[in-house]
Amino acid sequence: MERRTFLRATVVGGASAAFGGSLWHGAAYAAPAQPGTGPYGALGSPDANGIRLPAGFSSRVIARSGQTVSGTSYAWHSAPDGGACYADGAGWIYVSNSEINPSGGASAVKFSSTGAITGAYRILSGTRQNCAGGRTPWNTWLSCEEVDRGFVHETDPWGVNAAVQRPAMGRFKHEAAAADPVRKVIYLTEDETNGRFYRFVPTTWGDLSSGTLQVLVAGTATSGSYTWTTVPDPDGSPTTTRTQVSGSKSFNGGEGCHYADDKVWFTTKGDNRVWQLNLTSGTYELAYDDSLVTSGTAPLTGVDNVTGSSSGDLFVAEDGGTMEICLITPDDIVAPFLRIDGQSSSEITGPAFSPDGTRLYFSSQRGTTGSSSGGITYEVTGPFRA
Repeated sequence: MERRTFLRATVVGGASAAFGGSLWHGAAYAAPAQPGTGPYGALGSPDANGIRLPAGFSSRVIARSGQTVSGTSYAWHSAPDGGACYADGAGWIYVSNSEINPSGGASAVKFSSTGAITGAYRILSGTRQNCAGGRTPWNTWLSCEEVDRGFVHETDPWGVNAAVQRPAMGRFKHEAAAADPVRKVIYLTEDETNGRFYRFVPTTWGDLSSGTLQVLVAGTATSGSYTWTTVPDPDGSPTTTRTQVSGSKSFNGGEGCHYADDKVWFTTKGDNRVWQLNLTSGTYELAYDDSLVTSGTAPLTGVDNVTGSSSGDLFVAEDGGTMEICLITPDDIVAPFLRIDGQSSSEITGPAFSPDGTRLYFSSQRGTTGSSSGGITYEVTGPFRA
């Protein structure tokens, strides 16, 4: 479903919020703000896993850091972060990064057609602070290092082929990646207070060994037109990639990134915003900005990883906040989809849907302990709308 440009939105939970960058005129918006009016209804009481879900949904624990994954001999990694799902015959695979430094890397869990766990294994080792990443159309996982002059590593979710470092995609504090099969490019976020938004144009689509790194150039406003300019030295030394191109637009702490319907969305944690690029018109604007909430409490804080569903809903995970995954719907509704109780020292990471769209995977990076060794990876099943 194609998402409309956001002008103003109904916010569930006692507030109304403004959308659309410069299209917002500043007047209070008297929208209905009654809990339970989101697309899935109100959140229920915490279940046995401490997760509040709408009616009809249930959760289970898939893995815990330092403990063997059920039915396997593989110990799950610490600090689970970005993730994605891949079809595997009648079953599927969920991959997950490990945001620790040193070591880092990524692991995978394999599921049968019924959702039973059939295997777990390492797919990337010896890297540093692998935060988010992105899925490619040719079924690899781009695992991104969130360190100075970090690399993107292209990995095999099946664990058969060795992971490959992709320096042509730039060396900077990488966060997330999103593939655009129409323009045959990969979009990249940078987790710096003055980070940039990039795209990588491979020489040959499907081969990331060579290509051109470009950065978004635009004004300082929250909406307008943009262009792309080549980064002269993707290696980022001695001059960082984000400071090489005059006029490149600064973004405060780039995080999650998602492509769909000729648009790309990405989050910036420093100012708690969700940005939208309309790739057809060559324009950008805000899809969410908590500073424009006109009353009550902002429904979405600590924006981080983001994914989308077949219905056109964006699912935005919170780093802190109230430990929620919130929705931004095509009907301009902002509402919590789930909340984790008792884990306020953690963050939600790695949201990704199974190939059939009926299961949502995600992690609490530090769980109840507040430590990277306390990570918990979950699955939620239920009547997700198509």
